[in-house]
Amino acid sequence: MKRERILKGKKPQPPRKEKPAWVGKKAGAPPLDIEAAPPKRLLITDVALRDGHQSLLATRMRTEDMLPIAEKLDRVGYWSLEVWGGATFDTCLRFLKEDPWERLRALRAAMPNTKLQMLLRGQNIVGYRHYPDDVLDRFIERAAFNGIDVFRIFDALNDVRNMERAMQTAKACGRHVEAALCYTLSPVHSLDRFVALARQLEDLGTDTLCIKDMAGLLAPMDAYLLVKKLKAAVRVPIHLHTHYTSGMASMSALMAILGGLDMLDTAISPLAGGTSHPPTETLVAALRNTPYDTGLDLPTFVPISEHFREVRRKYHQFESDFTGVDAEILISQIPGGMLSNLAAQLAEQKALDKMKQVLEEVPQVRKDMGYPPLVTPTSQIVGTQATLNVMTGERYKVITNETKNYFLGLYGRPPGPLDPDVAARAIGDEEPVKGRPADRLEPELERITQELSGVVTSPEDQLSFALFPAIAREFFDERARGELKPEQLEPPPEAGPAVAHELHLAPVEFNVTVHGESYHIRVSGSGRKKEGRKPYYIRVNDKLEEVHLEPIHEVLAGVPEAPETGSPNVPKRPKPAKPGDVASPMPGRVVKVLVAKGDRVRAGDPVLIIEAMKMESRVPASVDGTVVAVYVTEGEDVKTDETLVQLE
Repeated sequence: MKRERILKGKKPQPPRKEKPAWVGKKAGAPPLDIEAAPPKRLLITDVALRDGHQSLLATRMRTEDMLPIAEKLDRVGYWSLEVWGGATFDTCLRFLKEDPWERLRALRAAMPNTKLQMLLRGQNIVGYRHYPDDVLDRFIERAAFNGIDVFRIFDALNDVRNMERAMQTAKACGRHVEAALCYTLSPVHSLDRFVALARQLEDLGTDTLCIKDMAGLLAPMDAYLLVKKLKAAVRVPIHLHTHYTSGMASMSALMAILGGLDMLDTAISPLAGGTSHPPTETLVAALRNTPYDTGLDLPTFVPISEHFREVRRKYHQFESDFTGVDAEILISQIPGGMLSNLAAQLAEQKALDKMKQVLEEVPQVRKDMGYPPLVTPTSQIVGTQATLNVMTGERYKVITNETKNYFLGLYGRPPGPLDPDVAARAIGDEEPVKGRPADRLEPELERITQELSGVVTSPEDQLSFALFPAIAREFFDERARGELKPEQLEPPPEAGPAVAHELHLAPVEFNVTVHGESYHIRVSGSGRKKEGRKPYYIRVNDKLEEVHLEPIHEVLAGVPEAPETGSPNVPKRPKPAKPGDVASPMPGRVVKVLVAKGDRVRAGDPVLIIEAMKMESRVPASVDGTVVAVYVTEGEDVKTDETLVQLE
């Protein structure tokens, strides 16, 4: 509590009624009598195959880099391996062009002896909105059928109404349920509040209980006290999931173990630390020959560690800029994954210089929203809204669909009071939802089955479409053609007109999009040919790379070729020049066009819905007027310097 008062500037509070075990000991006496502790093997869950690479490598590890080491992982003796859920489902479809269901089946076949675990976002499943119960039930049933043994279920707001149905369904499938409480610090959160939540989750039938410390905010002494309180209040085993971001994770894990912890999440060392988790091998070694010995054999980790050390090098371009220890998170409370998302979004808009302003705005937005824990999807909601507040120069000038839905109560019950002025601006005269949000949702599976008739037939494909319609349909189309989406080459707009067009000079700069990932490519020179191979020096997102090519036809590089009339390089959309020219506040993809030519709109009315940072934002009309032109269609990517809708 003292640490919280320093960080939050709060007035001193009465001391805790329950004092730590070391208070009152004589000077020089050991604070804890480890020798007297009853023997209790600590169970380990390794998260390298899910949260480890999600935290450090933007979830980009492919299945082909998991399967070669699966047999060795299966022989370690882990309590479970986290392999699925979280962002992996979205990333498989969106970027890796892999079927997430095939990944699960492959891992299940390769590791028959170890429990496989997934992270389920309660009523959000693995998406970013609430889904109706028929989608939730079918998803859990198919996940269990395809290989999931343990469902770790959480809700971003710790609203148990959003967890209960998922827990019931997983239990009905005969699977292990691990309900999670999202740990955070705020004026409305306390250890006693988390204990009360744990009692509710035990009453709902959870088999184990997880402390989900997604931002690494759980301090060592609080870890000890929280586990002690939980062990006194509930009978189910306690599992700790804590990130290394603040540098406290290993200390907090050890103190939690001394407090009676039963299970701990770790990551194999090459995918540990930073915004990931405590290293598996280190914790195993630290607990050897103590009452908490894990029983795992250190030499078995050597080939596993070597494998992932090599694999990590393959994904170096996805490494977060926020590496090592980030002690500032103890004040900002922004998780590492959220930091990297914010940085990528601002870099795309060439506004990375505004990062400090965005980081200062995030706590303000969080306060306006009643102090939600910053975990998916609330971290994206808060982060995207804070970015928009800074980029537009006016707080809540543009309000995302998700922000509006949050204030409407469609994500659940906020932990604290909402700012009334912001709420009024977000929802106007609409009445907030009082009950369980999913009770308002109509079933979707029957409609989806009919819509996809003749396209896909498996329930797994139908579920992929239910969760991510646009991305899944694109994936199905590419799979049916038996080919990946072709690369899209586009010279940057600042390249300008060509010089000496008659020389047919090759462009030296491109924006390349591969599987939804954008790269800025610049050919900066070439070396002398040697043994039929010629080195070219290419800058990819400002990082110099040397590549060796065997040229079939060499062209003179130096000045971009002039685009011809009708060329795809000619900008399709005019730049905003008049008050009625509507542009997007941030780069993204058009999800829905809400107006047509000839429609009358008022200033502030939504004309488009744009997806950016995994969130959907409404693009408002800039003036009262009539729609005279619409320059976009659904599914197209847009930039901030393009007119999307023209009003007069």
